[in-house]
Amino acid sequence: MTLQWTAVALFLYAEIAVNLMFCIPFISARRWRSVFSWRIWNWLSPYWNKCFFTMIMVLVVLFLDAVREVHKYSGPEPMQDAKANPNVFDNVHMKLFRAQRNLYISGFSLFLWLIMRRIVTLLNHLAVTAEISAGLRAQMDGAVKAAKRHQDDNSTLTKALRDEEQSTSVEKQKLKPEAEELADQVKVAEDAVRKSHAEVEAMRRQTRGLAQEYDRLLQEHNQLQNVQSPTEKKDQ
Repeated sequence: MTLQWTAVALFLYAEIAVNLMFCIPFISARRWRSVFSWRIWNWLSPYWNKCFFTMIMVLVVLFLDAVREVHKYSGPEPMQDAKANPNVFDNVHMKLFRAQRNLYISGFSLFLWLIMRRIVTLLNHLAVTAEISAGLRAQMDGAVKAAKRHQDDNSTLTKALRDEEQSTSVEKQKLKPEAEELADQVKVAEDAVRKSHAEVEAMRRQTRGLAQEYDRLLQEHNQLQNVQSPTEKKDQ
């Protein structure tokens, strides 16, 4: 195997190992994203696209060269020469085997290179989606807890209002007889006040009558005194 195909084979083995690592189930996409966020990858990110397309071009060229070699050694002319000379037959089949091997190596390397790029992109998207879903889940849990807390507060307030209404109604029922009793006492007091006012008015009228009678008697007394005074003078 020549140096270039040895390098392509090693590159294929590295791609297989990396893709198998990406398929390990206990390594989450978020951890792979943290690995992709290392400083070395940030430093290599400006050159990543150039390296990716350059590697694709190299692998495509090697793949086309391997296709050409396979087509070259599987044609009718080398086979006719191989039938004529047994040593040439072995040499042709050996070169055909190497060309087919190189075709498979370059083809699988190109395929796995594209697959690896796609896996890296999907892992990044999956990690971002997981972070967003975790944030949304946290917000949803917070909203559910807040709604539950508000619901509990509303139920507590409703129960307190209901208890207050019940206690108010009970107090009203308890105060109703007292209010009726107080109303009766007020009515009795009003009747007593009216009666006292009537008595005071009667006493006032009686006092006024007595005063008038007293004035009349006083006038009669004065008149009698005035009548008696001239009589006594005549007798003397």
